[in-house]
Amino acid sequence: MPRAALTAGRTVLAAALLVGALGPAALAQATRPAPPRSLSPPQQPSPVPGLTPFSARADQPGGFTPAQRALIDRVSLYLSTIQTLVGDFVQVGPDGTRSEGQLYLQKPGRIRFAYNPPSTIEVVSDGSSVVVRDRKLATQDLYPLSQTPLRYLLAERIDLLHDTNVVSCAMDDVFVTVTVEENQPFVGTSRLMMMFGTKDLQLKQWTVTDPQGYDTTVAVYNLDSTKRPDPGLFVINYPNNNFQNVR
Repeated sequence: MPRAALTAGRTVLAAALLVGALGPAALAQATRPAPPRSLSPPQQPSPVPGLTPFSARADQPGGFTPAQRALIDRVSLYLSTIQTLVGDFVQVGPDGTRSEGQLYLQKPGRIRFAYNPPSTIEVVSDGSSVVVRDRKLATQDLYPLSQTPLRYLLAERIDLLHDTNVVSCAMDDVFVTVTVEENQPFVGTSRLMMMFGTKDLQLKQWTVTDPQGYDTTVAVYNLDSTKRPDPGLFVINYPNNNFQNVR
């Protein structure tokens, strides 16, 4: 297989995993990913005042402490406060393939991942559906936003402790990490691990782990919450258009 075609295929695989939508048949062609790692540049932020490093799971005796629950609530408030974001991203797929591009977000429900060339892939959500689009092949995979992990990042308001199944929360000198688990009948268990800066609680990266254990990690940087993206960035061409709806 030509190198360009192989790279494009890996980007499609990673993009689909990003929205948590691939099944075992497609994943059988992928390789086992490396252990999760931070894609962010080295940082030396100060800890959140009044909190000490910890690692805890909801299923441990006593569950989360009041201080840990308060921290998760602070993360929920931060996610709810975000209304628009423009920035850059780096994505590492389950086979280690690295892709870069630009991120555009506008709540509720709208996001676009525009991959840099030579990739021809776009991931777009219009608030109700998410599409993984290949401009070169003129095809698109369409999924309900409500069935993808992206909905946690795109909800207008989110209360992680009440609206999701938070299974772990950890903090060190660099990151606050919150992991959400979801178990879907006939599909299995998937996870969304979100990482925020300990100093400012700003989103740094997230990792989607599908039911087969394959990871796609996205790190974001150069974020600007003051810019309002062009609404045309979030348009999806539904059936009876130039793209083939293949799902």
